[in-house]
Amino acid sequence: MPSSKDSTRLTSESAENYPQLLSLAVHELRTPAGIVGGYLRMLLRDNDPPVSDRQRKMLEEAEKSYARLVGMIADLSEISKLDAGLVAPQRLPVDVFSLVRDVAGRVHEASERGVRLEVRGDESGTTIAGDSDRLRNAFDAIFRAVLREQTGPSTVVVDRSVEKSDGQTSAVIIIIAAEECLQSIKNARNNARSGFDEKRGGLGLALPLAKRVIEALGGQIWSPAVPGEPGPGAPFRLSAAVSLPVT
Repeated sequence: MPSSKDSTRLTSESAENYPQLLSLAVHELRTPAGIVGGYLRMLLRDNDPPVSDRQRKMLEEAEKSYARLVGMIADLSEISKLDAGLVAPQRLPVDVFSLVRDVAGRVHEASERGVRLEVRGDESGTTIAGDSDRLRNAFDAIFRAVLREQTGPSTVVVDRSVEKSDGQTSAVIIIIAAEECLQSIKNARNNARSGFDEKRGGLGLALPLAKRVIEALGGQIWSPAVPGEPGPGAPFRLSAAVSLPVT
């Protein structure tokens, strides 16, 4: 039976080998995925003999799944590089409130179910040192995660505000489905911040990647606590909050 010292050493070794394991997984997945994609494209373009309409529909659906798989492999590659310190987000001036508004305007997740995304609060003028491309992808994933969890027609509010605490100014973006709880969350946001569930399904690895990008820029992401939802002080799943330091 391994001692606690041995267990600590194994845990440390596992943590050190984790980025290399992800990198190897990316390399090994890309080769068969590329072959599958190549054959799918060949079949869709092959006219000798031509595929039937039924076969074409099945091939097109398979190609969509292939594209999603390739996207997850790309996200896994980015995660492995960020975790290994091989890449780092750029730190250029970004008006984060304007960026959030632009991203929200392009997100239409669950719109067919009557779910709306409404941006409120401060308009612009809050500059952070950030990576605009990576931040756009991060907020896109966060918005879609909250929107897709709505069960019926509703409005998800994106609130933008500036917070000053302990000499630090931060841009705070709260995404919440329970609008009536927004003010209580804002009043209590300096309290302990719970974690963020990055394992929500349906978005591949977009949320784990978003979390890493935000934290690499010195920010935080968490799920606000809403009184009574689902228990006193418990994190509210249908919400998210991001804080980024203002330059």
